[in-house]
Amino acid sequence: MLTCGLAAAAALHAQPDTLTYSLDDIDKRFLDSNLNLLAAHYNVDAGRALIQQAKLWQNPVLSTNQNIYAGNRFFEHGKDVYGNPTGEYYIQLQQLIQTAGKRGKQIELAMTNTKLSELQLQDLLRNLRYQLHQDYYTIAQLLSIKDMLTAQAARLNNLENAMQAQLQAGNIAQKDYLRIQALVIALQQDITENNKNIVAAEQDMKMLLQANDNVFIKPADVLQNDVTLPPDVNVLIDTAKAVNANYLLQLSQQTYAEQNLSYQKALRSPDVTVAPEFDRNSNYAPNYVGLGISLPLPLWNRNQGNIRSAEFSIKQQQTEVLAAATQLRSNITSAYQRLLLTYQQNSATEKTFYSNYQKLFTNMLQSYQQRQISLLELLDFINSYQEAQTRLLQQQLSLQLAKEELNFEVGTDVVK
Repeated sequence: MLTCGLAAAAALHAQPDTLTYSLDDIDKRFLDSNLNLLAAHYNVDAGRALIQQAKLWQNPVLSTNQNIYAGNRFFEHGKDVYGNPTGEYYIQLQQLIQTAGKRGKQIELAMTNTKLSELQLQDLLRNLRYQLHQDYYTIAQLLSIKDMLTAQAARLNNLENAMQAQLQAGNIAQKDYLRIQALVIALQQDITENNKNIVAAEQDMKMLLQANDNVFIKPADVLQNDVTLPPDVNVLIDTAKAVNANYLLQLSQQTYAEQNLSYQKALRSPDVTVAPEFDRNSNYAPNYVGLGISLPLPLWNRNQGNIRSAEFSIKQQQTEVLAAATQLRSNITSAYQRLLLTYQQNSATEKTFYSNYQKLFTNMLQSYQQRQISLLELLDFINSYQEAQTRLLQQQLSLQLAKEELNFEVGTDVVK
């Protein structure tokens, strides 16, 4: 009667392409194969290329002027009666010289912009890794539930077959057999639903790992009841301010805004264009060598609007940093408290209770077959047993997820 559910469970467990990974193995494959991270790496590389571009000087501009038509002849460069050339040649070389440290400020902006891209990559890594770890532990829990349901189903299936023989022999009432049969069917439905959840979690993990659809990724780590508690929450907050990519991103954006203000102020100073030139036969001297210098006069446009905009951007970003710091403290404090509460649930008394409960399951089946307990007592115990085991596994999952949440909020693994 459990053919469909048990077959699906066995198929999930015994696929020929099952890959067993520890959490460290999962992290390594994730870093090596995730396409989103690869795209973000390209963005960082593009930013580094812009730093090199900002360091380059402006190219000089070469200008020349020659007569191309004189009288009825093109490119005429004749000579006078004394043999001197009469055609005109003009050559000028212009070079822009940036003032007020604009070039250095542009380099600083490019470097900060690259740092922003790197922090965005780290924040993307932090978010995707958190999702990956959630999927990993969820699959570990679902597989434990599957093992528990499969073992329970096998025992009940044997009991159902024995009761069917007793029913045919007229030793038990049909209603008792139907009660067991209904319990078996309900258990089969639970197995099927659990398998669906495994498939969904597997799909999410495969997408993050860029794994093939024909493999099954099985966690090597089992859910644990214990974790190493972190230090004081204030220590975690200080750690987060040093490593949390999202918070550092806000700080770097403030730095970028301050550097942009400095650059906008530098733009008030006009740049100088230096232009050495040579002119033959077009000036008071036959071979004229001169030097031209030009710069715009900052009479009306002194970049006032951009400077004011940059000042407001700094104020806005300062507010964003304060909000990020408040949010960081709140998130870490809440995650820390949730971890402590979840940890307190995993007491030694509860571990002993669940262990004893599991041993009692087999004894209850034997007691019913020996008619020492009633069917109603057996069914009540089975329901309580399944609920207790599911609660234990959910509690173990909650502990691991609480640990991962705190690590995520801090920005590094502070809880092992």
